[in-house]
Amino acid sequence: MVNKKTPSDAKNPDLDWSQVRETVLMLNLALSQVERSMTEGDESINGLSKLFTSLIGKMQVINMASESLPKSREKLAIMENCANVAKRVNEVIESFQFYDKLTQRLSHVCVSLAALAELISEPHRLYAPYEWKGLQEMIKSKYYIDVDRQMFDAILNGATVKEALEVAEFHKIKEAQKDNVELF
Repeated sequence: MVNKKTPSDAKNPDLDWSQVRETVLMLNLALSQVERSMTEGDESINGLSKLFTSLIGKMQVINMASESLPKSREKLAIMENCANVAKRVNEVIESFQFYDKLTQRLSHVCVSLAALAELISEPHRLYAPYEWKGLQEMIKSKYYIDVDRQMFDAILNGATVKEALEVAEFHKIKEAQKDNVELF
């Protein structure tokens, strides 16, 4: 019988213990939590999307049925309420776009964490500056939103997380102002 030695860990350290291995374990834990959260979120959003699609269909049926009613205050009330509910449902559906952006960002975080864990788990890569530069370039290339690239640059230029988030907030305010400009 071969006695397989388990790797050293923080609970049972020996001369083989490594903070790098512990870091990889913690990165993998964070990665699994983010991915599980995304899966659960997808399930919820898919359920809500089906519900709102069904509501729109029901509203269209009610609206079509009300068109055959004789002209009356009740018919007008039904049609106005259908229009208001349809408008609100469309607003909610548009609000789901935030979730799409959120999941894209979290997916990017997962890819980045996995690549980081892989890099630091390989000693020949861990101490190679070009490997780190390659990782950074790969991460930045995945950003599709300008503000995310600006935050990335800020962090790599030594900004704190708080300062990088301030960059994002400034960008958000600037974009909101640009969207509200009146053209004559």
